[in-house]
Amino acid sequence: MPVKKRRDRELTVKEKAVNRAHARLRSPVERAFARLKAWRIFRRARVSPNKLTSIAKAILTLERQR
Repeated sequence: MPVKKRRDRELTVKEKAVNRAHARLRSPVERAFARLKAWRIFRRARVSPNKLTSIAKAILTLERQR
């Protein structure tokens, strides 16, 4: 979790570095979920979650190859 700034003090250099590292790790994951949400199969899926996991892996593989 990122460190929140409090009213009474600023973030330290270490806390800012932790927040930057967290943001660097979080942004690719958020982009991947945004791309997955664009695929219609997930909005209308009527299959088991196990099959959806396989479908998600396949779609992410296809997206990476662009």
